[in-house]
Amino acid sequence: MEPELVALATAGATTLVQQMATDGWTAVRGRMAAFLARRRGTADEEAVEGELEVSRADLVAARQDGDQDGVDGVTTAWRLRLQRSLREDPAAAAELRALLDEVAPDRDDRTTVQNAYNTISGGVHTAPVIQVGFVSGNSSFHTPPGRPHSG
Repeated sequence: MEPELVALATAGATTLVQQMATDGWTAVRGRMAAFLARRRGTADEEAVEGELEVSRADLVAARQDGDQDGVDGVTTAWRLRLQRSLREDPAAAAELRALLDEVAPDRDDRTTVQNAYNTISGGVHTAPVIQVGFVSGNSSFHTPPGRPHSG
């Protein structure tokens, strides 16, 4: 599966679980149920809404118990479900993006970092230090003036 679709499914699951604890949950539940029901090839949105409500109850119980593994389990289950939906119907990606933009317009998974600057200070380093996230395109590395380049 393309990394972009995996990231989209992850963002979708994270947003879905976050929305389970908000006042707008009912609207989000309906929109997500409609999205998933269409992917299944069925119009049984009520069944999907029921699954979402079971997940919400599991999430609430996990949070009340301080069970982070339970919270993560709910998120993982929906991430896998969304990945399967996107794998079976890659055209659904645009619809899922639009849904996420509508229900959580301030989410930060859409941000692309153009430039990142890291400064390492303090003490003597005997080995190179490498900091990296997702690197794409041209990359350049510079040693600040007055500092020797050891690599």
